[in-house]
Amino acid sequence: MKRTLAAALALTLAVPVLAQQAANNPYMANVPLSAGPMVLPISPGGRGTKPYEMSRTIPAEEKAKLMKQMMPMMSTMTRMDVKDVMNLMTIKYQAKDGLSFDEVVESMKLRANQLNFKLVGHSPMWKDIQAVLGDTAAPRMEVFHYCDIAAGREVLKYAPESIVFLPCRIAVMEDNNKKIWVLTLDWNTSWLDSISGQMGAPSELMKHATDIRDKMDNIMRAAAAGDL
Repeated sequence: MKRTLAAALALTLAVPVLAQQAANNPYMANVPLSAGPMVLPISPGGRGTKPYEMSRTIPAEEKAKLMKQMMPMMSTMTRMDVKDVMNLMTIKYQAKDGLSFDEVVESMKLRANQLNFKLVGHSPMWKDIQAVLGDTAAPRMEVFHYCDIAAGREVLKYAPESIVFLPCRIAVMEDNNKKIWVLTLDWNTSWLDSISGQMGAPSELMKHATDIRDKMDNIMRAAAAGDL
């Protein structure tokens, strides 16, 4: 749920912007936008400023306090449960009817190769589910790990803690109806454009993040379409 914490924090920081937009957006008319003072887990002396410098470790109690402060606002603004949150944080495309699982994977690999996205790992989860749990009814699901090493380096230089999100992952999975889906974590950073200073992210870093996101989307769409 690390991403959930990040999303909640971003939402809190975006409250002034949302308030400005609410007057012109009828869909936000019933969204309560007031928020009390927040105690953020950031201190001037504990933030990494040099390439690859780690920021201070945030104690679990401090994170818990922040989450408790944010949860009332989050629960008021939405009625989402964990399943909804997972769906919100996901980009997914359904593969074209008639494509086999292997054809989807082959198209994905070909497009990734064209875009210089290196395949650095592969997790055939369904085989482990069968072998370890004896569950032969589970649908086929596999996770592929990709890396753009130049972009990854820039992200890690700025925030080494981001290594927990790397390398990028694309999953191919059958659902309960044997439909094939291509999924990944939503790397869309366009929402930062509405926040002053893009939350401090350097423009060069944002270029790399956008490039990664666009290439991932290109690869996923090619896989879902069966492009060769």
